[in-house]
Amino acid sequence: MASHRFLLYNIRYGTGSGGWRFHAPVPFSGYFRKTQKAFPEIASFIRSCDPDMVGLVEVDGGSGRHNGINQARQVAEELGYHCVFQTKYKPSPFSRAIPIMGKQGNAVLARHDILGHRYHYFEKGIKRLIIEVELEDVVLFLVHLSLHPGHRQQQLAELGLLIRGVGKPVIVGGDFNAFAGSRELAGFLSATGLVSANAANVRTFPSKRPRWELDYIFHSRQVRVNDMHAPSVRFSDHLPLVCDFTIK
Repeated sequence: MASHRFLLYNIRYGTGSGGWRFHAPVPFSGYFRKTQKAFPEIASFIRSCDPDMVGLVEVDGGSGRHNGINQARQVAEELGYHCVFQTKYKPSPFSRAIPIMGKQGNAVLARHDILGHRYHYFEKGIKRLIIEVELEDVVLFLVHLSLHPGHRQQQLAELGLLIRGVGKPVIVGGDFNAFAGSRELAGFLSATGLVSANAANVRTFPSKRPRWELDYIFHSRQVRVNDMHAPSVRFSDHLPLVCDFTIK
């Protein structure tokens, strides 16, 4: 059985780490920072992990802060990987009022051929995108769930319906924003039969002193996890997860 490596990383658009001072003096202003310092470190880290699959959350799709260059496609081109990128927000008066939001998305990179991909959108929440990517041995779903607890539960129910319709082994990765802890994911896991790769419940946010386990990798039971760890790097406000697995 061949071993595979999946890297999941919320990269905060390559704007860096930092706590509340990151956004000073205006709330959310940190997201408009330039990326010339943090993003090269992120790209170098991704290369050093030598992953077969990469799930990137909070990716700049080519705004002014990254000089008009799509971060996911930039890394994919450097690695010689395939790339699927999509913005996180459905067009709305809110997203149109802030043009940079149209460049904020998520992405999947893959060393091997992508057999197909689809974009789904949750009914509720601001961040609604689900990326579904089919590879030879596995189907990968990448998500970034809502900060609103009620919306998260509805999103999990919708995600579960998609997963139950897949005929291959499944891996689900993303920032689940589960600030109430893993208990709010129990219903989702029960309904789908998925298992968390993070058996030790390693916390991932904030990267400086992690207090919450917000980033998750879930997998179907045909997937055997050989190793899962969270490298202690602070290029973003989240820690990455690196998961080595084989398909039974």
